[in-house]
Amino acid sequence: MHTTNNRMELMGPIQALAALKRPCEVVLYTDSAYVCNAFTNGWIKKWQQNNWQTSKKTPVENQDLWRKLLELLAIHNAKWVKVKGHSDNERNNKCDLLARTAIKQGVADDS
Repeated sequence: MHTTNNRMELMGPIQALAALKRPCEVVLYTDSAYVCNAFTNGWIKKWQQNNWQTSKKTPVENQDLWRKLLELLAIHNAKWVKVKGHSDNERNNKCDLLARTAIKQGVADDS
């Protein structure tokens, strides 16, 4: 199955939060402006208020994953931190390596 970068950017926090066994306070680091800004700039609330429509009156893409992420965020208290991608952030570099490896192995899908 093929996917998109944005869907994979959403799968990171979904998988991380889904792995938690009890409600937690978490800090989610991401190099994805798409994901981080949805929360820090209030896009997600506006999309919900507008019946999952963008400001251009088009359907929000990846609604299935946004909804799943919101379900998980209802359980956990999360703070979002944007990190610069492809920089000297050791953990971000490790995530990039894991993602590239998964792509090569054919396991990077969102099913």
